[in-house]
Amino acid sequence: MKAALIGFLLVCQTAVAIEPVHGLAMHGDVKYDTGFTHFDYVNPDAPKGGVLKQASFGGFDTFNPFSVKGTPAPGTGYLFDTLMVESLDEPFSQYGLLAQSVELPEDRSWVAFNLNPSARFHDGSPVTAQDVVFSFETLKEKGIPQYRYYFGDVETVTADGSDRVVFTFKSGDNRELPLILGQMPVLSRKDWAGKDFTATTLVPPIGSGPYQVVDFEANRYVVYRRNPDYWAKDLPVNKGQYNFDEIRFDVYRDTTVAVEAFKAGAYDLRVENEAKKWATAYRDMPALKDGRVVQKDFKHGLPSGMQGFVFNTRRPVFADKRVRQALALAFDFKWSNDNLFYGAYKRTTSYFDNSELASSGLPTGAEKALLESYGAQLDPAVLTTAVTFPDIENGKLRMRLMQSLDLLKEAGWTVQDGVLKNAAGEPFEFEILLDTSGAAAWERIVLPYLRNLKKLGITASVRVMDAMQYKHRLDTFDYDMFVFVWGQSLSPGNEQRYFWGSAAADQPGSYNFAGIKDSVIDDLIERIIAAKDRTELVTATRALDRVLLHGWYVVPHWYSPETHLIYWNKFGMPETVPQKGMSLSTWWIK
Repeated sequence: MKAALIGFLLVCQTAVAIEPVHGLAMHGDVKYDTGFTHFDYVNPDAPKGGVLKQASFGGFDTFNPFSVKGTPAPGTGYLFDTLMVESLDEPFSQYGLLAQSVELPEDRSWVAFNLNPSARFHDGSPVTAQDVVFSFETLKEKGIPQYRYYFGDVETVTADGSDRVVFTFKSGDNRELPLILGQMPVLSRKDWAGKDFTATTLVPPIGSGPYQVVDFEANRYVVYRRNPDYWAKDLPVNKGQYNFDEIRFDVYRDTTVAVEAFKAGAYDLRVENEAKKWATAYRDMPALKDGRVVQKDFKHGLPSGMQGFVFNTRRPVFADKRVRQALALAFDFKWSNDNLFYGAYKRTTSYFDNSELASSGLPTGAEKALLESYGAQLDPAVLTTAVTFPDIENGKLRMRLMQSLDLLKEAGWTVQDGVLKNAAGEPFEFEILLDTSGAAAWERIVLPYLRNLKKLGITASVRVMDAMQYKHRLDTFDYDMFVFVWGQSLSPGNEQRYFWGSAAADQPGSYNFAGIKDSVIDDLIERIIAAKDRTELVTATRALDRVLLHGWYVVPHWYSPETHLIYWNKFGMPETVPQKGMSLSTWWIK
């Protein structure tokens, strides 16, 4: 306690010489200078009004999106403001929202946020430094696991009066941490007093964001109304945004029903992630032909992330890397793309495709030197062999499956009377878990894959579960294989611990679904977090990508560098689409 107090006093003394700034960049300088009036990708004169109707899937039973328990209602992010706001046209920069200015020393060993004196919760009470401290401590101790990983390098947090909060950091070099803290939603300490933060609740919490819940029925719909007295509506970071008077989400059980509801005008737009539906489901719509509905691709510059069939390496059947590689080779992407996807997709070959962060070929230069520094800890194949995913040409599936059988044989599996068995005589069997909302679409993709596995003597089955059961199974790592996509940003950092870090592998609710425990991966994540410039970040990220690929933790799928959007022609939108893609918060009703 005494050491923490001394550390805080030292920070306060040092802070005198630190000039408060309006924004922070992960590397380099921010794009928008002091006094900017709005982001370049908004229409600052966008009219307010109208209703945006959207679809959601799976139901909900809580308005607390920060607890592991329950399934949160769609749109809860509209309720809460954060300390800062990320711009969409920079790799990773943030500007003040609840915090009107920030103090940060050159070594980034601490950060101080100075709150906007006008900041108010929905009940009219001021947002104070004590609310920020409460939010940090509550999210870290009782929130979803990602906060423990994001905030783990914070040594102390202290309210310096009512409008200034200071975070000091543990020894090390976590350059991203000040920006991570800027993303923290701030909760009302008064509203949560006497409540169980870990429990589900259908009482909407009091936030300070642009919208409030005005109507809902659990598992059916929720309606948010724009707060006309929203304290931050005229701030530069919000100018031209949050233009709809109401935002409504209706719950649908599956995508087939949702498509028909859209065509009937039950809601306004949908992001279409199924290539078949994008190509065929809407083409006969009279409204599309006469212009009342618009079908449009919005390009973006974000990494694609990794979507794939995820191996749970905690299961003995998937513990051997050669087994995982064999099953990955058996997936026929070309056949699926030609016959199911209308040629719409590119094969995923990296955890960071569609960006400079993706590895390719063999490592060279600084990346090679970094990987070589791990010596015997590193699989030597990472330095000598590039992981590739060549298409299976027509008539060549048998040759590919022979490669898979060779790998399985090396791992101790042999075909006996048409059944793949291990040395103990146990058959190779596993289950692929799907949730009800997307089961119909995914079964079209999974079943051809299972046929290929059957030719290897493997028996794989599909189990479909409702959304809440499905979430529980994922949270507790109770599955053999399922489909997931890890999204990635242009500036990866602390979230990588939550995705691939060894500590996360045993933490229920984490996104280390594959159960990865690798000291090289752990160290590369820390190098990414500590990168002092963009060059170091790219080098470490490419190295991480390469090691993950060589681990064969997923059967990689596909990606598109575009967002496929179909919408009723009632919207206006800015001409400029930012690097990180279109944002509905900048649209308005024409």
